Amino acid sequence: MTTTAASTQHKGQMIGYVRVSALDQNTERQLEGITLNKVFTDRASGKDTNRPQLQAALEYVREGDTLVCHSMDRLARNLDDLRRIVDSLTDKGIAVQFMKESMTFTGADSAMSRLMLSVMGAFAEFERSLIKERQREGIAIAKTKGVYKGRKPTLSVEQVEALKVQDKERAGKNRAGLAREHGISRETLYQYLDLKNENGRV
Repeated sequence: MTTTAASTQHKGQMIGYVRVSALDQNTERQLEGITLNKVFTDRASGKDTNRPQLQAALEYVREGDTLVCHSMDRLARNLDDLRRIVDSLTDKGIAVQFMKESMTFTGADSAMSRLMLSVMGAFAEFERSLIKERQREGIAIAKTKGVYKGRKPTLSVEQVEALKVQDKERAGKNRAGLAREHGISRETLYQYLDLKNENGRV
C-alpha cells in the first residue's frame, strides 16, 4: 500500500479503508500497490458495529473523492449495511471502489450496476455464513474425536506484554476498550491479565 502526501485541495483524493479482524494481520496486503492519499484502518470483526476508523473515513471523504476498499465484506457488516454506506456516499458525489469485485459505484450507475451491488453483497454475506457453518461442523467433529483444543492464543508473547503495560498505565480502567483495541474479547483479555476474583469473575 502506498500513501502519498495529501494534496492542497481535498477534492479528488483516493481514500483507502482497511479492516482486519486480528491485531497481527498484515494490513498492507489489502490495498497493496494502490496509491492513496490517506488510509483508515480498523482492527475489528466484520460484525462489530464499533468501527471508529470507518466512521472517521466517512466523515473525511468529500465530493469528488473515491473510497477504495479491498472487497465489499471489508466495508460492510451485511447487505443492508453495504447498501446504506454506498448509497450515502454516492449521494454526496463520492465514488466507492471495490478492488476484489472490480466494481466502482458513482451514483450515476445503471439499474444493472445497482442490481450487481445487491447480488455481490448478498453473495459475500452468504459466503461468510458458509465459512462459519464449516467451522462449527469442523469443531463438532473434532470434539467427538477428542482432538479439539479450542482457539489458539490471539496475541503473541510480545503483544501480551504490551497489553499488560497498557493496563497498568490505565490503572485497570476501561478494560473493555482495551480489549477492543487489541481485537480480543474481554474474557480473553482477563485470561492474559490473570484477573479472577473469588467468584471467578473480574
